[in-house]
Formats: sequence, C-alpha cells, structure tokens
Amino acid sequence: MPRLTLELDLNRVEGDLTFQVEVEDGRVVEARCVGTTYRGFEQIMIGRVPRDALVITPRICGICSTAHLYAATLALEDAWGIAPPGNAIQIRNATLMAEVIQSDLRQTFLFFAPDFCHERYADSPARAAVVDAFAPFQGWAHRETLRYSRRIIEIVALLAGQWPHSSHMTPGGVTAEATARKIVDGQSLVTEVTRWVEQRLLGGDLEEWLALSDADALSEWLATRPATALALLDQAARFAGLDAIGSGSPLMLAFGAFPLAEPTANRSHWLTPGVWRGGDRPVVPLEPARIDEHVRYSWFRPYPGGKHPLAGETVPDYQPASDRYSWAKAPRYGNEVMQTGPLADLLVDGDPLIRSLHRRAGGNAWLRQLARLRRMTHLLRFLRQTFDQLAARRHEPHIMLLPDGIEQDGRGAGLLTAARGALGHWISIRDGAFNRYQVITPTSWNASPRDSAGTPGHWEQSLIGVPVRDPDDPLEIAHVIRSHDPCLVCTVHFLDAGRQTGRRVRLGV
Repeated sequence: MPRLTLELDLNRVEGDLTFQVEVEDGRVVEARCVGTTYRGFEQIMIGRVPRDALVITPRICGICSTAHLYAATLALEDAWGIAPPGNAIQIRNATLMAEVIQSDLRQTFLFFAPDFCHERYADSPARAAVVDAFAPFQGWAHRETLRYSRRIIEIVALLAGQWPHSSHMTPGGVTAEATARKIVDGQSLVTEVTRWVEQRLLGGDLEEWLALSDADALSEWLATRPATALALLDQAARFAGLDAIGSGSPLMLAFGAFPLAEPTANRSHWLTPGVWRGGDRPVVPLEPARIDEHVRYSWFRPYPGGKHPLAGETVPDYQPASDRYSWAKAPRYGNEVMQTGPLADLLVDGDPLIRSLHRRAGGNAWLRQLARLRRMTHLLRFLRQTFDQLAARRHEPHIMLLPDGIEQDGRGAGLLTAARGALGHWISIRDGAFNRYQVITPTSWNASPRDSAGTPGHWEQSLIGVPVRDPDDPLEIAHVIRSHDPCLVCTVHFLDAGRQTGRRVRLGV
C-alpha cells in the first residue's frame, strides 16, 4: 500500500495542536508534532520590572496559572537569595495541589474518557457501563467530575482570593495568612472530595488504594470493584489496546513536586526531583545545568546546537517554506529526549505500583493515564497533611519583611511540577528590569519537534508503530496524545492558519 499522509487536528486539548503523520501498512511510520501558535511571553517580559512577572506570567495559561505564579516567585527568590517561611511554603503548596487535582480529574473524565464512547468500541463487554459513566455531559462520572473538581478548586479561592490568575504569592511569602476558618473550610473540602473519590472512582479506602504495591494487587482490586470509574477505565483502555501503544521516550524527568517546609537529608519535596532511565537503574539527581533548548526545526531565529535557558533566546523567524514545522522549541536534558508528567513523577519517586506495572508492560498510554489518577490520590493525601500542618503551626508567619536593597540584579530559576509535568521559569535581571525571561512548560518537553541532531520529540516517538485502523478517523492517535493531557496554550501563543500537507482529519467524538 502507498504511504498515506494525514494532517490531524485534535479537539479536547488546551490550545492549537496539529499532527502530521505518515501511515504505511496500517501503522504510523513518521510523525511531526506541530505547535500552530507562537508563545510571546518571553518578549512581553523583557524590560519589565521583576514583580510584573507575578501578574503577567500566570496569564500564560488559565489552567495552570497557580503553577506559573509559583515558578515566577521561586525564580525571583532564587535571584535575590530569599527563603520564605514554612507556612508560606505550605500555603503555596496547598493551592498548587488543589489546582493539579482539579486538572487531573477533568483531564481524565472530561477529555480522555469520552473517547471510549466511540462507536469503534460497540462490541466491548463493558460498552453500556462505559457510556453510562463517560458520555460527555450525560455520564455519571462526567457530571460528578464537574461538580467535585469545582469543589476542590475552592481551596485556591480560600487561600488565594481567586482562581484562575491568582496573585497571592510574592517573594518572601504569601499575601494572606491561613486563618482557622480557612483551614477548617479547606479540610472540609478535602474530606468531601476524598469521600467521592473513594466511593465512586476507586471503590475503597484511599490509604488502602495507595498501599497497593504491584500489578497483581491492582488486578485483584479492580476485579472486586467492576462498577467503579477506575475499573471501567481499565476495561475500556485495555479493550482499546492502550496498554500496548504510545510508549515514547523511556527517559523520565521530574522537577520535584511541592517543596517541604522542613526538608530532610533524604527528601526535599513531597515527590522527588530527578531523572530515571528505566529498569533497576537508580534515580539520578536533577542537574538543571544540563537543560537546553534547540530551535533547528522551530520557527525561531536559528542558533547552533542547544542553549541553556539562561542563555536562551526566543526570536520569531517564521519560514513556512523551510523544513521547520513548529512554534514549539525542543527542550533536551543532556541532549536527550525526556518524558515528563505524572508517569515520570511517580517512576522517579518510586511509587511501587507504577514501577511494577512499568516492569510488566513498559511505558504505554494506559499506564500514563493510570499514573495521573494515582498521582491525584497521592495529592489528596498530601493536601490533607498540609492542612493539618498549617493547623498545628497557624500562628507562625506567612511572609517575611525583605531588607532594603535585596531586590537587586541577578539570575534565578523556578522549577516545579505542574499538572502536566516539569515547569521552569529562568530569569535574568539587569538595571532593575528583565533582560531575559525563558519558560519551558511540560508540554514543551513532550510536544517538542526534532532537535539539532534530527531526533524526534517524545510525542513524535510515541506515535511510531501505532496502528491506524481507519485513516479517516485515527482514534488510536487521539488516545496516545490525550494520555499526555496536551496544553499547547502554555507552549505557544500566535495562531497560524496552517498548511494542508495531506488528508486533513478532525479528531474527537
């Protein structure tokens, strides 16, 4: 059969995303991830005073605004040598945890699960139950997710005053204390959402679920709870073959989730930062100096090789007639393609269940999605513990008085885990204003184009070998990409009408 070129537009993703894939003998043999818009925040920040970052950068994304505020604040604190009080760290963590929980729930049941209602899966033994649970705006899991994801995000409003685009973090702390009333209300919200997760999604106690340590224990758990959302997702994903496709890069990158107010010798974050290369290899400590960005196949002014973000530049250079094809850059770690996100977070941290499943079947689209739900339940426990710690230390300061002259010129970085994985802000301040501001989002890591060596990015690799049953409705590709929770609005910000290079397909139910 002749090679077929498809240009695919995905709905139910954040932002504008196109894939150009080559299909031969019913499988993808080549893929290009095209970020069809240009993100200009790096230019917007140049010449602005440092504290402008606290207002402007949360507008990079309406889903991850707390994460961008947190990263910008950490970058300023790094540049100025500021260590905030423990209570401020806990309040920041609580708001980001709530934002990530909301995002993970909505991604799973509003963006990912509806694909299993496709007519392609009419012969599934669980067909009726899957549609009853996951049908858009009608299924019980869809409707309940809307309700309880709204509830958990109320924690951000309690502690920050509003969501999205909160501005409660500032170098040296947060702008408002966690009062007794806020803590009690926050604990009540965590209890309410946890009870729903236990009863409707998991079918059992949260601590018992988190104690599952291997693939056999998971199988037994699901077999005894067939009507839960988790069990239905598992049945639907395996029927669709998602446990055998979409692996991509085996190298996992995590910036660490939620710094501890009191770090220990063995742990600095609730979820560990580091790099994991698979198998029984140990986790390698994160070395931020090894991060760089390539633009060989991006629509930016070219430079040789890769540049570290503190030396990086973002100068648009749109050349549609060339072999460049994306407004996204190509971040690399030691010149290697990395995967980031919930799967990377838990593999790096050593979650025994996810490690066991990975040993059995390797990385795949279903394990990536299961890791997102697993991480969400970890965060519910972390969030409860964070509120308990705030209650015990409520009268401690939430902000420090900065000494005169501390806001000087300098360079800094703010690295953390957002909903979709590793997020970093790198800044340089000269003469009291930004002369450099670089952002690498999680989707930039995953959705990168080829680098200077011509090596495809993680999403591009994850599509190689994926079967395409119907070229006019390549649902398998949608499954793989949606398992990453794409967020192109964070990655790029300038719409181009695009070029048609072959058969154009709009994906979605």
